[in-house]
Amino acid sequence: MRGVRGRCALLLPVVLLLVGAAAGPPAPVVDTDRGPVRGRTHGAYDTFEGIPFAAPPTGPRRWRLPEPARRWEGVRDAGAPGSRCVQLPVLGSGGPVGSEDCLYLNVTAPSGRTTGARLRLRLRPVMVWFHGGGFFSGSGDVYRPDRQAVRGDVVVVTVNYRLGVFGLFGHPELGGAPGFALADQRAALRWVRANAERFGGDPGNVTVYGESAGALSVCAHLASPASAGLFHRAIVQSGSCSTTTPPSALLPGLGTYEPFVPARRTAEEGARAAARLGCGRPSGVLDCLRALDARTLATADLMRRFSLVPYGDGALPMEPRRALEAGRFHRVPVVQGTTRDEIRLFLAQTLAAYPIGDENAYRARMERSFGVETARAVAAAYPVSAYPTPAIAWATLLTDASFICPTLRDGAALARHVPTYGYRFSDRDAPDFTGLPQVPGLPLGAAHGFELPYLFTITPLSGAQQRLADRMTGYWTAFARTGVPGAPGAPRWPLLGASARVLSLAPGAGGIRTVDGRAEHRCALWDARWPGVTTAG
Repeated sequence: MRGVRGRCALLLPVVLLLVGAAAGPPAPVVDTDRGPVRGRTHGAYDTFEGIPFAAPPTGPRRWRLPEPARRWEGVRDAGAPGSRCVQLPVLGSGGPVGSEDCLYLNVTAPSGRTTGARLRLRLRPVMVWFHGGGFFSGSGDVYRPDRQAVRGDVVVVTVNYRLGVFGLFGHPELGGAPGFALADQRAALRWVRANAERFGGDPGNVTVYGESAGALSVCAHLASPASAGLFHRAIVQSGSCSTTTPPSALLPGLGTYEPFVPARRTAEEGARAAARLGCGRPSGVLDCLRALDARTLATADLMRRFSLVPYGDGALPMEPRRALEAGRFHRVPVVQGTTRDEIRLFLAQTLAAYPIGDENAYRARMERSFGVETARAVAAAYPVSAYPTPAIAWATLLTDASFICPTLRDGAALARHVPTYGYRFSDRDAPDFTGLPQVPGLPLGAAHGFELPYLFTITPLSGAQQRLADRMTGYWTAFARTGVPGAPGAPRWPLLGASARVLSLAPGAGGIRTVDGRAEHRCALWDARWPGVTTAG
């Protein structure tokens, strides 16, 4: 018996070694320019999360341009995302969450990277994702791009950037409004240029893409001299350079929404905010503000007040829509588009407080937003009797006026100089992953952001929707690879021309088809009656 026990004792280390080996392949390690990182393997793909791409913008670095991250000793664990940037909860109440130490990115890459000469021959396209959230919420780690990495054979990088008062603050002592959020994104792109090849990516083939505020970011980089050479293709999802919303469209007290504002206006707002915070003084204002804790600054008022992108300095000299019209943007191929029912997501959150109960309320709101004369023309084009409810009628015309037609106007400006492709996401049965309560008389349909589960792993899809997701992933990643959104067996995606031919994306037989966007969304009316942006420089 003692001999059996002895043999078992001798075999135990071997058994444990074999069990450990059977647990899975070793965690991948990549040596970045700041030090090595250990990621996680998931079979067909690897992830590396929480990699710092800049020094923490804390303490004296608050409201300074991003600086390089410090090198670290040893292998840094990259198995979990870094902190999200300071923000308020998107839904519900509560205090700020996140940290000012938040400049982290996440890399998802197909597994089985090669080395040496083989690596250089097989470098993959790199796609860099800027998240949405109105420039006051969101983070890169929410978006799981495993489908894109595996099916599209690309390297995907998702990025955090400073938000709200931490990312888009301005003040005379800063010399204006430097646009720290966009500067953070540029720092991430410089990190990609330095490190992409180490993850199997091609630093000479980088696509920037984003949705909502992320799309507005991409628009800004297209028009920014400071972003030259950092990317080679661009995808703009539901946030074109000309996106705008008329006054009182969603609530009576809301003015016109314009995402880009003159830097001097942001600096003036910053001076007023500093005075309210007890830092109004002839000099040393920034020292005073930097001494305040993050919770004092992360109020609902300040986070939203400083959620507009400033222009008028060397980094973004022109209002981006004007830059597109003047042809002053980077010559890279562009895909841009919208969802069919963009505004329904926003209207659903305000309809209880500001209802549209009948035709009289519909006409009254139209006149308040567009003026009496334009309201007559709009009412003729969008008669309330043609829609199931007044709320759906209002959401339809507002989607056309605020998102779809401005996007097509930008598309025409882009198409004069670069290959440009347009799309419209049209699945009105797309899954609702927002957590918002259903609003009677206003189904969300293909609302703002509802294309995201078709590109990222967010929520389950039906069989037909999954097939659409596969097609969309193919289009997006083919564009990243070649500059042309085409794939074997997929319906052809035409260039955006004078007729505004866009690819409508919906599940089922015939769901992917070409439509005339300008005609379907009455863009001639909106171009003539309400171009939409009236910002004075």
